[in-house]
Amino acid sequence: MNPRLPYLREKTAKLTSSPGVYIMRKKDSSIIYIGKAKNLRNRVSSYFRENPDHTPKVAAMVSNVYDYDFIVTDSEYEALLLECSLIKQHKPKYNILLKDDKGYHYIRISDEEYPRITNEKNTKQPGRYLGPYTSGFITKEAVNEANRVFMLPTCRRKFPQDFGKSRPCLNYHIKQCMGVCRGRISAGDYREAVEQAVEFIRSGSAQSVERMEAEMLRAADELDFEKAAMLRDRINAVKKASEKQKIINSGVESADVIGIAEYSGGLYVSVLMYREDRLFDKAVFEFPLPDGGEDILSLFMMQFYYKKPDIPRNIIIDHIPEDDLLITEMLEGQAGRKVKLHVPQKGRQLELLRLAKNNSAEYAAIKNDRTGKEVIALEQLGQSLGLAKPPRYIEAYDISNLSSESMVAGMVVFEDGRPLKKAYKRFTVKEQELQNDYGSMREVLKRRLMHIVTGEGDEFFTRTPDLILLDGGKGHVNAVTPLMKELGLDIPLFGMVKDDKHRTRAIATGGREIQINGLRQVFDLVTRIQDEVHRYSVSFMHLKHKKKTYSSELLKVRGIGEKKAAKLFMKYKTIANLRAASAEELAQTAGVSTDVAQELKKVISEL
Repeated sequence: MNPRLPYLREKTAKLTSSPGVYIMRKKDSSIIYIGKAKNLRNRVSSYFRENPDHTPKVAAMVSNVYDYDFIVTDSEYEALLLECSLIKQHKPKYNILLKDDKGYHYIRISDEEYPRITNEKNTKQPGRYLGPYTSGFITKEAVNEANRVFMLPTCRRKFPQDFGKSRPCLNYHIKQCMGVCRGRISAGDYREAVEQAVEFIRSGSAQSVERMEAEMLRAADELDFEKAAMLRDRINAVKKASEKQKIINSGVESADVIGIAEYSGGLYVSVLMYREDRLFDKAVFEFPLPDGGEDILSLFMMQFYYKKPDIPRNIIIDHIPEDDLLITEMLEGQAGRKVKLHVPQKGRQLELLRLAKNNSAEYAAIKNDRTGKEVIALEQLGQSLGLAKPPRYIEAYDISNLSSESMVAGMVVFEDGRPLKKAYKRFTVKEQELQNDYGSMREVLKRRLMHIVTGEGDEFFTRTPDLILLDGGKGHVNAVTPLMKELGLDIPLFGMVKDDKHRTRAIATGGREIQINGLRQVFDLVTRIQDEVHRYSVSFMHLKHKKKTYSSELLKVRGIGEKKAAKLFMKYKTIANLRAASAEELAQTAGVSTDVAQELKKVISEL
């Protein structure tokens, strides 16, 4: 507990109720947290109240606060801008800080008589630069495409020094280079092609094609047919590239598309930046999952767009952020025009939003040694079931029996979308004398959940799952739900419903079914879980049934009763181990004479 709390509470009681920014400091005056508030007194006092319910992260921050400063502003909007500025300046420990995994990339137009267009990681060399760009891949692709479309040289020859010194290379013969090395292209014509390529990189849109078409018509009118043909070829090359890579007419003129994926306690955000109908750049960020239920999108957008020079006309997102009015005011103030926050429901923009989410999921998968499909499946499963976060740790249960004999249950565990076999458990149903799937499921779940309540058991039995799935419909869910309430547990509980061909069809709640056929990754994951828990429980049931059959054979030996037969199976577990045991070992385990053990050995060898 922070010994400074009495002082901090007394100071906060006198704090103004105006909007502003508060700055938490350690004893050495270093800044550890910066926040904004509509009402400073109410917000700051929430940190220092008598009975706080802080998350671990906030509690750790409060325990380190020695004092705080505050700056009063005229509006909440001014507080937002000041908060963003101070966070970028000081980078406090407990604020969410955006960290890009790459440095910046640039496109360089060299300062030469015959300039080259190249992809660079810095601006140290002389020349003109486009950028910065956050995606090295997109920068490289843009340079390669521009050089190819406009047939610019990519070799290491120096011009005009190397004119005519050797024959043109293969690129010239396959029409991917205009053959500057022949010395037949003037510096003026070459620079014109370079400028067209730069315009193509900047816009990549139909506008550059329109300009070249106008220039081509003008050259034809002036009877400069060679230039007109050259422009015609460039126009065709641009159009061909657009058909292949959707550079032109992507359907989004000026927009950022933000996709967020949550996985393994972290957040992964992709921003696809479209300008002039093409994908212009991409940025990917990773940061820890914030505490306190803050809106992730609000936190991200405030930091990402603050003082950003290139603000698009549209920002495509999956929900409207909490501070949408403040964020919009900031964006429009920086852009000097209207900026729209848009949540698409259908069409091309919804496809782009899914693409951005897939990018985030793939990035999360790489960072966590998983596949993008596994990340997406867990995220979509959580959303479909209305969970607060993706279910990383899932337990599934199935009941198996032969009539009223060999009644058992299997529990399988999936962690991060994959089976965790060392956490699997088997249960023998003990309280049900007759076949009763609902009663059996309730009995098994009670025995398992009591380990969570008491804290007794191994690391897997005492762990609380993020989701429990029962192999069955709403009847199974309704049988177990009252038990959960009795034990005071709040664990999401659903059933896995099969069709008449024993294939996964839907997920059941206590009163309805949730269709998952339209979510391919979710459907595949739930099907794998359902198939695995069924396989596991059925294999255990067959094993139990075999043991009962073997046990009845042992009972035929005079002097062997049910308790002695149970001792033998408990000791040796499998028929192979029983067969390998000597008569003396069997006699000692079952507590019988040598003659009975010899007869027992004979019966076991015939099993």
